Amino acid sequence: MKSRYIIGALAAMLALGTPNTMAQETAEMKEFTLEDLNFGGTNYRNMIPGNRWLTWWGDQLVRLDVEECYLVDKKTGKETVLFTVDDVNKWLGCTLDNGLRALYNATFPYSDQPLVLLKFGGERRLVDFEQKKQVWSQCSADELQASNFNTVSRHTAYVDGDQLYFRPADGGKDIQLTTDGSREIVYGRSVHRDEFGIHSGLFWSPDGMRLAFYRMDQSMVTDYPQVNLFPRIATHEPDKYPMAGETSHEVTVGVYDVATGKTLYLKAGDPKDRYFTNVAWSPDSKTIYMLELNRDQNDCRLVSYDAATGERTSELYRETDEKYVEPQSPILFLPWDDSKFVLQSQKDGYNHLYLFDTEGNELRQLTQGQWVVMDVVGFNTKNKSIIISSNECSPIQCNTWEVSVKSGKRSLLDNGEGWHTPKLSSSGRYIADSYQTPEIPRNISINDAKTRKQTAYYTSPNPWEGYKVPQFSCGTIKAADGTTDLYWRMVRPADFDETKKYPTVVYVYGGPHAHNVDARWNYGSRSWETYMAQKGYILFILDNRGSENRGKAFEQATFRHLGQEEMRDQMCGVEYLKSLPYVDADRIGVHGWSYGGFMTISLMTNYPDVFKVGVAGGPVIDWKWYEVMYGERYMDTPQSNPEGYAQCSLLPKAKNLKGKLQIITGYNDPTVVPQHCLMFIEECIKAGTQPDFFAYPGEGHNMMGHKSVHLHERITQYFEDYLK
Repeated sequence: MKSRYIIGALAAMLALGTPNTMAQETAEMKEFTLEDLNFGGTNYRNMIPGNRWLTWWGDQLVRLDVEECYLVDKKTGKETVLFTVDDVNKWLGCTLDNGLRALYNATFPYSDQPLVLLKFGGERRLVDFEQKKQVWSQCSADELQASNFNTVSRHTAYVDGDQLYFRPADGGKDIQLTTDGSREIVYGRSVHRDEFGIHSGLFWSPDGMRLAFYRMDQSMVTDYPQVNLFPRIATHEPDKYPMAGETSHEVTVGVYDVATGKTLYLKAGDPKDRYFTNVAWSPDSKTIYMLELNRDQNDCRLVSYDAATGERTSELYRETDEKYVEPQSPILFLPWDDSKFVLQSQKDGYNHLYLFDTEGNELRQLTQGQWVVMDVVGFNTKNKSIIISSNECSPIQCNTWEVSVKSGKRSLLDNGEGWHTPKLSSSGRYIADSYQTPEIPRNISINDAKTRKQTAYYTSPNPWEGYKVPQFSCGTIKAADGTTDLYWRMVRPADFDETKKYPTVVYVYGGPHAHNVDARWNYGSRSWETYMAQKGYILFILDNRGSENRGKAFEQATFRHLGQEEMRDQMCGVEYLKSLPYVDADRIGVHGWSYGGFMTISLMTNYPDVFKVGVAGGPVIDWKWYEVMYGERYMDTPQSNPEGYAQCSLLPKAKNLKGKLQIITGYNDPTVVPQHCLMFIEECIKAGTQPDFFAYPGEGHNMMGHKSVHLHERITQYFEDYLK
């Protein structure tokens, strides 16, 4: 695969013509600006691949647009108007001033009924587009602190003013379920700082008659003293921030029963130093399942509870690991058999699917191989199969497969190339398949899992047509262990001349749950890389060990000593760069954000004679200041791993700084708190080294909106000033 993509890229370059022709054509092309390339830029929306916003109404494919909804013929890709904004407003007796203005958020929650769910005017409305009338409405709570709507019962749960409420479907009075909610007692929102695949705190049962919810008591957690600088007299606005090795919050799971109006809590035992994750319901709405971890995160258990009593009913599964277990997904019941469910686990070294019954018996492993299941897309009920996304075709691809539950046989459901993002119809037979390859901005096809026919539906025009587009390439080198393949991406100027020497910037992230190089358009290149290549730099990006989608051993190589193996791998990349005649070994820079900021300063201070310039954004400096869940998973506690924390801390390395280093942070960063940057600067002051520092007032871990344009211009200018 690697060679196929590289050859393809070279062929595309040769197709442009001779060097003189290429130079002439390049000179006539437009240049990019950050307003074009950055997500906060004024022209960004015109510079990204085109798309079609699609949803399913049962097995009917619907395209959503601002003013129309279209039915898409799955065999031909042709469209017919289903209804328009004007139609809906006419049916409801509204105008554009007080009615619906756009249809791109429409959903079709009932596969066998002609009902569209719309949200506007502060209400959630169901409209029958065959009868041409509204059949139901309810005040929407989506703008509040948290909310969850159940399409079966049409009940809503929401959090407002830190209190949990129930809103009945029949329009009756809202019921307040809690009274002690506060910044210290948090209801119905994500807990454990969004780790373990947690993204919400409200979980309706399938029938919508019971609500499970998180209650997080963080009164015992230390405040981090954030400050709001914008009032004339700055105000104290602290965050609850449990640091590694310190007291953590305590979570319990409540259940509200709509029929009885009563609330109970699952009898899971003492919540201290435990994590409750991946809440799931049984299909009959009677049982709740949770994955429960100890604080060390090396002992994970799947436990069931009676939703009517809160009693613990059984432990169905247990997984331990000498390093850590990392559940990311709840169990999924087979739609055709309520007695069986699918569990995801890395226990054989790669994330795969396992079939269990509700007695806790492991029936069989459904997928296996030296590749990972990246997502469960859904089920094909007729074929009794599971639709998954995986990187079986290549470590840098994402493809869609059908897996037979009975035999485990896998069938590829797409073209076997690139990076695919599938949307599955309700029966599982049809897929709206949006995909990219390094040369294709975006194509969408309609795939039939039964006939295996793939109907071309949409091809995005190249949004960079007429611009000076850099040269993108991809390949592999060996990791520092001498055996593992690591994938890299390189971005070179459009007018690249191999007889010249170029300043080169290593862009790095390197941490868990992320990767940089894949088979999307331009190999997943970040827009800033294009901007820098336009200014005459080479950009090099390497996914080191510790990054995602390569299996447990690959990810866990960094355990208890973050940054060390990652640096060794990145330096293998640097040695490769030095072997290239067009890379100026005296002008190598490095840039990264968050974990990448940690890696940037690590490389600058551990290899001070290699990296001339660095820009570190939101960097972790010492893992003892990072949060409990993430920090202790990969490093254990400072008390149990003092040598590892000392080895990884950048504070003692401040004295090693030689090159030009700019540190940038959001002044109110709640993720990597400003203490990291400031304490590193304090150590630099003591050592007499001279980093530069810039802070964005009021900003968090990432700069939002147009401030991101300012940020990336600042990063660029630093390299222009000191590397070029």
